[in-house]
Amino acid sequence: MNCMYPKLSEPGRIGNLVIKNRVVKAPQSTGMSNIDGSVSERLVRHYRELARGGTGLIVVEYAFVDNIASKSAHCQLGISNVEHIPGLAWLADVIKDNGARAAIQIEHCGRQKFLGAPPIKSASAIAWPALMQRVGRNAIPEPLTIDEILEIEEAFGQAALRAVMAGFELIEIHGAHGYLITNFLSPHTNKRDDMYGGSLENRMRFLLEIVNNIRGKIGPNFPLTVRLSGSDYEPDGFGIEETIQVCKVLETRGIDAIHVSGGDHHQMIHQVSPMAVNRGHNVWAAEAIKKAISIPVIASGSITMPDYAEEIIATGKGDFVGLGRPLWADQYWTKKAIAGHPEDIRPCIRCNEGCLERTFFRFRAVTCGVNPTIGREGDLQITPAEKPKRVVVIGGGPGGMEAARVCAMRGHKVTLYEKRKLGGVLNEASVPEFKSDIRFFQQYLMTQMKKLKVGIIEKQAKVDMFDGTNYDVAIVAIGAKPSKLTIPGIDRAMVYEAVDILNNSRNEGENVVVIGGGLVGSEVAMFLSEQGKNVTVVEMLDEIMRDCAVTDKIAYSERIADDRIKIITSYKLDEIREHSVIIVDKAGRRCELEADMVVMAVGYSAQHELYSQLKKETEMEVYAIGDCVVPGKIYDAIHTAYKMAIQI
Repeated sequence: MNCMYPKLSEPGRIGNLVIKNRVVKAPQSTGMSNIDGSVSERLVRHYRELARGGTGLIVVEYAFVDNIASKSAHCQLGISNVEHIPGLAWLADVIKDNGARAAIQIEHCGRQKFLGAPPIKSASAIAWPALMQRVGRNAIPEPLTIDEILEIEEAFGQAALRAVMAGFELIEIHGAHGYLITNFLSPHTNKRDDMYGGSLENRMRFLLEIVNNIRGKIGPNFPLTVRLSGSDYEPDGFGIEETIQVCKVLETRGIDAIHVSGGDHHQMIHQVSPMAVNRGHNVWAAEAIKKAISIPVIASGSITMPDYAEEIIATGKGDFVGLGRPLWADQYWTKKAIAGHPEDIRPCIRCNEGCLERTFFRFRAVTCGVNPTIGREGDLQITPAEKPKRVVVIGGGPGGMEAARVCAMRGHKVTLYEKRKLGGVLNEASVPEFKSDIRFFQQYLMTQMKKLKVGIIEKQAKVDMFDGTNYDVAIVAIGAKPSKLTIPGIDRAMVYEAVDILNNSRNEGENVVVIGGGLVGSEVAMFLSEQGKNVTVVEMLDEIMRDCAVTDKIAYSERIADDRIKIITSYKLDEIREHSVIIVDKAGRRCELEADMVVMAVGYSAQHELYSQLKKETEMEVYAIGDCVVPGKIYDAIHTAYKMAIQI
């Protein structure tokens, strides 16, 4: 049988471990372990579903190696004592029983102790800036003494031995992303003047001694890999040339594969790249390393779709692909790709809302912006409806299509009304090239409408269309409408809504003032600046992009600086004149800005009217979801739609 992705599908080998395909689940913290680091039932359910999805090798999230200073995050997995072994063995067995190879990553957080509680240990007293902002001088790490270094090396060795005892088939040492090993490797964080600092030979000593300790405990033939950042992207940091030299030495020390990523928590957009950063962001580093060594290389970093993955392996840029967020967006990514149905893969849009913003930064367990079942495996399954119903969905945006998809999968007969092109605001949101990932998700939802035979009616739904006999259930998903300001000049022809700019229905003028510096306003400003417009953003708060995910804020700030977009904060719009706008600050100081186009991006208001009318005037069950209830993001639309639809 011909396979659409022959390279992705073929078996591979790391050391003596044969893996059924070339897809590796990259380790990612879930926040689903128990508070003491032991394995929870929720964590087992999570990895069971990932294993069932067809991925060849699953590298379980980073596990802390000691009980002193190595734990980084809330409810992190532990491997620091023998009492962790029973749960880890359960986890490893479940992964293997469901068709995947089971691996585990072991780590020490170093200066990136997100919990912020002392002791914080590192190579030198160089703090992680984000933690410094949170806890002040308490974030400055204590430089490790020689005795402490030796104790940590022994802790890594003992952790590896426990991994073997628990039944894992491969161990990965975490030497990337700004954790302790990286703190030693990078001159950005290593200012030591002893045998562990200075030259590259000295800076890699800690890692090599960890490898030697582990090999002494698990033997020469047990599969052992190292994850490294090809570059930490720090100006004075650890670059690809030094990474290649370290990889060459690791190969001579018996390491079986190198897993290549990039960045650290300070340079997070290179570690967990948002959609404004190019896809396959760190593959270049994997390619460079592969040319220099003979052991397998795992390429990773925003490899969102199987076409990219196949190309990486086929062109020799990597021997395996490591997927993190894409396997949270769709646990069955691998199975669907190998079966030749990439159109059914729910694509990761790299929004970082569920996996980072609403979890890691809020101390919650992981979820996903486009997949509500992540972290809720076993709780939110799609099951056949007890009684099939006739369901009408009003609105074909992301929430409406997700509700239609789930209802159709449950066996309901679904009809969807959309007055314009399917996708709703996704049509405008995906216009800028730096948001092109959204196009994949829109296409996925539209494909599912066709495959599930959802009836599409291209007209605006009105209450008098529904007499109570044609449908049993109505789901209102008509989205939100732009908020309106009441100020002099707001009705001038030069004033446009942000959505009009993105759908290309309005694009006049060279000097543009964007009113509102939130997510939408910032994106419209960048979009117009790329067209050569002179753009000024006016925001009434003291900063822009307050509603943005951290990674978007970092990436967009760089773009805004490069595009020379002018930012004015703590001012609000007061008047629009024929060729200018008047803005005013809290003290009443007024300022006039030249403008021949004004773009309004001041937020959205929910649309409750249709829901209320249907509820009052028809006999149908009526539900409202997404922005027409409370304006939000794709995450909110998808999650409210899914959770409502599985109950109908």
